[in-house]
Amino acid sequence: MKKYFAEFSVPFLLGLLIFASNFLNTSLFNFGDRNFAVWFALSILCFACGWYINKSLGWQVGGKVVFAVIVAVTLISILIIIFFNEYFGTFELLTENLVLFSLRNITLGAMGIFGMAIQEVVGRENEVIILKEKVKLLETAAVDSKKESEILIKEAALKAEKIINDAEATSKNTVLLKERIERELKEFIQTEKELLRKYEELE
Repeated sequence: MKKYFAEFSVPFLLGLLIFASNFLNTSLFNFGDRNFAVWFALSILCFACGWYINKSLGWQVGGKVVFAVIVAVTLISILIIIFFNEYFGTFELLTENLVLFSLRNITLGAMGIFGMAIQEVVGRENEVIILKEKVKLLETAAVDSKKESEILIKEAALKAEKIINDAEATSKNTVLLKERIERELKEFIQTEKELLRKYEELE
């Protein structure tokens, strides 16, 4: 609840600041020392409101809200100036004064949009910096993974070579054992034959 109140109270404050400029001296754009200070303070406040609106509502929603505030406040200002022209001193040249007040409102609203734009740019720059850091980390991880995979491939090749060598050695030992057994069998058979022959001669 507090979040929504804060998000929608700032656009209301922006509209109030824009509307408040209607009650300042009509020669505000002459830029005397005092006039400039008041105008500068209003501009800074509108800029800060735009900054906060963009931060809380985002560029698209915040932009629509600020545009709606500018249009609404400008229309209300025009109606009030028409109906209370004596208070605003607009007896003569009513159209020019309406344009002057409207420009005042639009200029302050533009300061709010400017604040939104600056906040958006700063936010995007921070996101770019974060993304660059993530890319560096991913590149480092990729290099490390490549090194680890190369090490694993070398280890696998060494193990495979050891297995092949062990298999070849086992095969050679088996062949030698077979040859030895065959040789011993042949010798044993030859010995048996000689014994049989000698036995037959004795008979």
